[in-house]
Amino acid sequence: MSQNDRITWSLLLLRIGVFIVMFMWTLDKFVQPDHAGAVFEGFYGLGGLDATAFYVIGALELVLVLAFVTGSFKRISYGLVLVFHAISTLSSWQQYLAPFDHLLFFAAWPMLAACIALYLLRDLDTRWATGLGSGSKLTA
Repeated sequence: MSQNDRITWSLLLLRIGVFIVMFMWTLDKFVQPDHAGAVFEGFYGLGGLDATAFYVIGALELVLVLAFVTGSFKRISYGLVLVFHAISTLSSWQQYLAPFDHLLFFAAWPMLAACIALYLLRDLDTRWATGLGSGSKLTA
């Protein structure tokens, strides 16, 4: 396997891994809008949103994560996924003060590193990427 193949497979796997988490967070807004409301209020200080608001947020987020997983509009989709995950990671700062009570929150840091790597290496992330927004075509 060539170095380029190893890089493109690695970036694809990172993209799919980040997508899985982001997709589940997106589905949460549709399946459990009350839970999404509690998260928005508890971590972002945004209370009082109703289920309709989370359906709209979820729909917009779904468009974003689908663009991300397909490698479309990379500068925008990878950038927004990075920004949203960074906000999510940093807004959980209180959880890090009691690390052994909130170990799962520490999984956000390697995912943030993956988001940063994907953004920085987005031009090399070509395996199974549509190329929409970049002028290139789908590559295997």
